[in-house]
Amino acid sequence: MSEVNDNKSKNEKSRRFFGFGFPFTSKSQLQNVHNLTELRKFPDNSHDSKKLPDESENKSGNESGNKSERKPENNHTKSRASKEYLSYIPLGGVGEIGKNMYVIEYCGEIIVIDCGMKFPDSDLPGIDYIVPDISYLESNRKKIHAIIITHGHEDHIGALPHVLPKLNVPVYATRLTLGFIRSKFQEDVPFFNPDLREVKAGEILELGSFKIRFIAVAHSIPDGVALSIETPMGRIVHTGDFKLDSTPVDGRLTDYAAFAEEGDKGVLLLSSDSTNAERKGFTPSEKSLTPTIEQLFRNYRSKRIIISLFASNIHRIQQVMDAAAKFNRKVALLGRSMVRFVEIALDLGYLHIDSKTVIQIEDAWKFTDNQVIILTTGSQGEPFSGLVTMSKGENKAVTLGDHDAVFFLSTIIPGNEKLVYSMINRLFALGCEVVYEQSRNIHASGHASSEELKIILNLVRPQYFVPIHGEYRHLTRHSQLAQETGLSQRRIFIMSNGDALTFSKNAAPKRRHQVKTGAVLVDNNAVSGIKYDVIKERRELAEDGVLIISVTIDSRGNLVAPVAIETQGVFIPDDSKGVFSELYLASERAVKENSGRRANAESLRKVLKARVRDILRKRNSSFAVIIPIVSICKSDYDRDASFEKEFF
Repeated sequence: MSEVNDNKSKNEKSRRFFGFGFPFTSKSQLQNVHNLTELRKFPDNSHDSKKLPDESENKSGNESGNKSERKPENNHTKSRASKEYLSYIPLGGVGEIGKNMYVIEYCGEIIVIDCGMKFPDSDLPGIDYIVPDISYLESNRKKIHAIIITHGHEDHIGALPHVLPKLNVPVYATRLTLGFIRSKFQEDVPFFNPDLREVKAGEILELGSFKIRFIAVAHSIPDGVALSIETPMGRIVHTGDFKLDSTPVDGRLTDYAAFAEEGDKGVLLLSSDSTNAERKGFTPSEKSLTPTIEQLFRNYRSKRIIISLFASNIHRIQQVMDAAAKFNRKVALLGRSMVRFVEIALDLGYLHIDSKTVIQIEDAWKFTDNQVIILTTGSQGEPFSGLVTMSKGENKAVTLGDHDAVFFLSTIIPGNEKLVYSMINRLFALGCEVVYEQSRNIHASGHASSEELKIILNLVRPQYFVPIHGEYRHLTRHSQLAQETGLSQRRIFIMSNGDALTFSKNAAPKRRHQVKTGAVLVDNNAVSGIKYDVIKERRELAEDGVLIISVTIDSRGNLVAPVAIETQGVFIPDDSKGVFSELYLASERAVKENSGRRANAESLRKVLKARVRDILRKRNSSFAVIIPIVSICKSDYDRDASFEKEFF
């Protein structure tokens, strides 16, 4: 697939930014793109319909040598050219919010973009987080050059402690992102020493056949980058998470010119953030929150202020610190991740705080309520976070009451609504004043809204487009935005995790579901992952309870001890004595029917389970988990001897 030809016909109509509505709200925004107002149409080069390379062809490529230093092959024979292919494969991050991981593969060489996790829904009991299934990467580990991280949010770096020890490849990221990653490994996987390599926006990195340009983007966390990945078959632009913020807190603008330059060179494929595709207009600037935060401080000047936000939202933490200094308040940090992230950002120079402003949480009681701010985690209702423990009265350092005002300076991640609103209700019950997004405009998203997404589409002008980072409604709406800017529907691919969009020479791209993918469920006690069978058992126990029935028999199958029945969480009707009597009689009858021959614990277990299940469903429609335990006495003459137990 050749790249877009820059020598377009002079008669081709040009696009202007103003052609799809005036997108700039200030002169400063116009200044950022003053030389980019004339835009070309999307290229519409036709492609011959030819068969794509088969799986055996996709396995070609150099598999030896140092992954980060391997050079592309120079001997491009006709045979090699006929097998040349380029694939874009999401392993996570499409059709969902979180778990971002994308694979770009050229003739057997692989780079991976991001390695994120996502939080579980309430229907996954006991699960701490979810990471992508990397079976495909494990089977192709020797072909992987590196993992490239776009920014330091958990949905982009959270799976690294789970994934990287299995792949053991270099990780490239910007300075702050590496600081967060390094901290994660020190805490979660201290025995593993990752190969972390720093890059900067504007730099170009060569990995085998890939030439990667890092492009500065504004987001809700500093040091975010987009990627322009040049391959022998064409250029892929991957935006990562971004917004077009003309007044960012740190002054680091999204690099419009770089996106336009890549568009001028010709872009084969654009994959772009879809999170806010449903939102019209433009996302407010992060700096727009400063007046709101200061007004809240004025409104609640007599109260102690507790602020909950994402620990990684360094820009917002900076605004809170600045406002605290302005209103002569001290700030105490509560929550392990909050303390860790602030320390990293301070050490690396991304936060600027007067040392007199920050105090230890243990010293907060020394100051009056109107002199203190407590900055804590828990904005998503995480069970053991600072704000959650405070709302339950379980925090040793802070006790909440009617003298407190609680601000949520974050939005609720889809799926966490129940946890968050339960916590908010508890805070109100304690007498706190609570300010959250639904009641005040106290959050600015870090993701581009619809008009910003259209600007990027017009700057980059790709031949093909894949919306990413969103649920299917977001992806669908983003694809519609792309069509509004002139890209034909047949050049847009709404993908699923595991799909492979493959380009080959002189053929239209094909989308095939050919890569194993899915979710690995992780809790702190099972770092290697939990199977869905375990989750199913947990759900059944939580919904219907468990009944355990224990019988002890001799080698001839005769009952040698009373039947024992225990229940946990099983609904028993008012006539509980009658139900248990029926269960005991049915169990004894089952043992008697199976006696007189060599004891068979397995067959007796099945009979017991069936009899007990029938009685429970008949008497009270219970679907409790039934666990029969059959103990066989090894000696008919010594019933105090050891027992052989068989469990379900």
